[in-house]
Amino acid sequence: MPSFKNDRMAEDIHRELTDIFRMVKDPRVSSMLSVVRVELAGDGSHCKVYVSSLLGMDDTKESVKGLRSAAGFIRRELFARLKMRKSPELHFIADDSIARGAEVTKKLEGMTFAQDTEVSDETADD
Repeated sequence: MPSFKNDRMAEDIHRELTDIFRMVKDPRVSSMLSVVRVELAGDGSHCKVYVSSLLGMDDTKESVKGLRSAAGFIRRELFARLKMRKSPELHFIADDSIARGAEVTKKLEGMTFAQDTEVSDETADD
């Protein structure tokens, strides 16, 4: 069961990683990369970082490769900024939830909803 302290640390990691990703010089890491979710293990030794790119899943996967090669730098920066007792091992995972959300939004915008005829009839009588 996740604790309040663990959830708060995951939020702090999420915030700092967003900033640290801008500092990574690897050309594979997209500037359109977003941290979707961070899951921190109960003991703080492992951290799953779900990332997504607005440019698509292929770009996200390429960015994950760049993040994995820069994991040492990212981990060191995270440790220095958050003043943690131990720095978690980072696992970067490509996630397409932003693209899926955009598709759902586009589909919802394209839908037309029929109005309830009973409500329309009652309003017309008044």
